[in-house]
Amino acid sequence: MSGETVLVTGGTGYLARWCIRLLLERGYDVHTTVRDQSAEAGLRSLVSPDADPGRLRAFPVDLLRDDGWKQAADSCEYVLHVASPFPPAQPRDPDELIVPARDGTLRVLGAAYAAGARRVVVTSSIAAIRNTGAPDPGRPFTEADWASPGNPAATPYDRSKLAAERAAWDYAEDTGHTGQLSVINPGAIIGPLLGPRRTYSLQTIERLVTGSMPAIPRLGFPFVDVRDVAELHLLAMTDPAAAGQRFIGTGAFRWLTEVAAILRSELGPDSIDGTLQVVAVLEVGDGRGRDPAADRGRARQRGSRSVRAGAGRGDRARRTPRRCGPGRRRRACRPV
Repeated sequence: MSGETVLVTGGTGYLARWCIRLLLERGYDVHTTVRDQSAEAGLRSLVSPDADPGRLRAFPVDLLRDDGWKQAADSCEYVLHVASPFPPAQPRDPDELIVPARDGTLRVLGAAYAAGARRVVVTSSIAAIRNTGAPDPGRPFTEADWASPGNPAATPYDRSKLAAERAAWDYAEDTGHTGQLSVINPGAIIGPLLGPRRTYSLQTIERLVTGSMPAIPRLGFPFVDVRDVAELHLLAMTDPAAAGQRFIGTGAFRWLTEVAAILRSELGPDSIDGTLQVVAVLEVGDGRGRDPAADRGRARQRGSRSVRAGAGRGDRARRTPRRCGPGRRRRACRPV
C-alpha cells in the first residue's frame, strides 16, 4: 500500500473520476477539488464506495481564485491537474476558455511546488500538438510538435489547451521545476462512465446509437479509452523516465462513419438509424473533406514508440517512453 497523497483537480470530471478510482485502488490517499462541497458525497459513492472515508478529501476551489489551493495541495507528493473548462459550445471570445485554463494551471503549479510535490502531471490535449498550420501527411506527429497559436482552424478550446500547456512548461523552466513536470496529450476520450453525466465525446457516440444525429458529418477523432488515459497519468506520475516529458495518448483515428459501422456490427443493425447519410461538412485539408492532420494522427498511432494508451485493453500504455524537448527547444524525440 502506498500511503502517499495525490491531489487530483476537477474531481467530478470524467477522467478525474477514473484517476481517483485507480489511485484509491492502489493505496494512495486522494485530495480532490470540486466547485461545491456538496459534490463530495456523490463523488465518493461513484469512485470508491467501500474506501475508508478518510482516504478521499474534497476541497472547494475555483481555478480563477487563490482561495483553498494551498490547503488542497498540502502534504501531497503528487498532483494530477486534470481540471480544464470544456463548454458545450465554443465561445465567441477565446479568452473565456484561455484565461481560466492558463491561469488555473499556473495556480495549481504554484500550489503544488510550494507544497513540495515531487511530480505534477498536467492533462493537455493533442490539440496542443496537431494544429501546426503546416500539415504534412507523410510525417507522423510526435511530442516535439507544437500547435501554432495563429492557426485559424484552432477552436477556442484548442487555443486554451495550447496556452495552458505552454504556460506550464514556461513556469516550470523559470522556477527550476522542469524535472517535476509531465504532460499527457490525449485524443478524444471515451469509455465507461462513473456516474450519469456524459461528456461531449460520449454524447456524439450516444447520438449515433439513438439515431438522433440526422446525418453523419465527415468528421473523425483519434479515440482513446478513459481507463488507459487514467493509467497513463499514473505512469507519468511515478516513472522517472517521464520527468520533463510530454506523452501523446491516443488510439486509432476513426471517422464517425467507421464508428457507426462498429456500433452496428457490435450492437446489431437496428442500433444505427438506417436513414443516416454521410455529409462532408468538414471541408478542410485537401478540399475533399479529408483532414491531413488526421492522416498524420493515424501514422502517429501506427509508428510511434512513445508511451501511449488506447491501442487495446491488453496494451495498456506499455510502450517505451521517449525523451522530448518540453518547451521552446523543439528538439527531436529520442528513445530513453
